[in-house]
Amino acid sequence: MSEVKKKKTSKALSIRQPWAYLIVNRYKDIENRSWSTSFRGKVLIHAGKKFETEAYYYVLKKHKISLPPIEEFELGGIVGEAEIVDCVEKSKSKWFGGPYGFVLKNAKRKRFIPLKGQLGFFNVEV
Repeated sequence: MSEVKKKKTSKALSIRQPWAYLIVNRYKDIENRSWSTSFRGKVLIHAGKKFETEAYYYVLKKHKISLPPIEEFELGGIVGEAEIVDCVEKSKSKWFGGPYGFVLKNAKRKRFIPLKGQLGFFNVEV
């Protein structure tokens, strides 16, 4: 009889590009939300299907970060992971815009996995 291997689930958070790119490439250390969370731990970073063109040009101009061309951004799937270590209402991070900020550490890129996103945190089988 073969054993059935149970799949683990991980939390994921959908974030529009170019913000997801900036997080998994360790430029952006905080994710702004209109809601707070008590969740702490590893979260998969899901790049939403929508691209924020205005944000892209804002980052290029204000932060002078070299970004890939818009057409090269991965959309609609998992692009990396990070660890949420706090949720704050104030921060000295240049990326904080509030009203709440999920403080991120240990961000890294991962191989792209196409996946439909959801609002808020959602579970993904890994």
